[in-house]
Amino acid sequence: MANIFLHYVFDLWADKWRKQAGRGDVIIVRYADDIVVGFQYRKDAEQFQQEMKERLGRFKLELHPEKSRLIEFGRFTADNRKERGESTPETFNFLGFTHMCGKTRKGKFTVLRQTMQKKMQRKLQELKEELRKRMHWAIPEAGKWLKSVLLGHYRYYGVPNNTRKLSAFRYHLRCLWALVLRRRSQRSRMTWDRMEKLAMRWLPLPRIYHPYPTERLRVTT
Repeated sequence: MANIFLHYVFDLWADKWRKQAGRGDVIIVRYADDIVVGFQYRKDAEQFQQEMKERLGRFKLELHPEKSRLIEFGRFTADNRKERGESTPETFNFLGFTHMCGKTRKGKFTVLRQTMQKKMQRKLQELKEELRKRMHWAIPEAGKWLKSVLLGHYRYYGVPNNTRKLSAFRYHLRCLWALVLRRRSQRSRMTWDRMEKLAMRWLPLPRIYHPYPTERLRVTT
């Protein structure tokens, strides 16, 4: 319902707004009620923000006061903030990722995306509770389930420059599994060496599933 409603309330209006004469480049990304809008010029961003509030108000809607903000973001942001004596560029969260201004190994600007810390902590807490419920499952059965969990996590969060977060998720998941296995019996012989062998058997290593757009959309002739 949110998608259908916001298509008329926001999408059509925003598309018409950005096509008006005198505007700089405008990029709009919306998923359900989560929206990110990028502007070439700050004046356009400020005007859009104000008019968007008025537009939503006509339909008895409003922007989230804590999640809605205007930030400087892009290839010149770090240098601009440094000249003004300000700290490093701000980040923003969108669809489970924290987006940051970064650079490639060649020194070119790139948008870094890493798993949101709160999202990862929340997911690990859920898995901790699930592992307790499955405490007495046979190791192969639990291993297959954990493998599917990890692969699903990698397929969503497996983007360039996010390997460290993927590895951290796998490490903490391994620790949770080891804790549960040790609690199954007072005579547990679950050493770290044995746990490492189980992890290598059932917990796949991180993998990047989503290459950069320039690689994904490459055309050869």
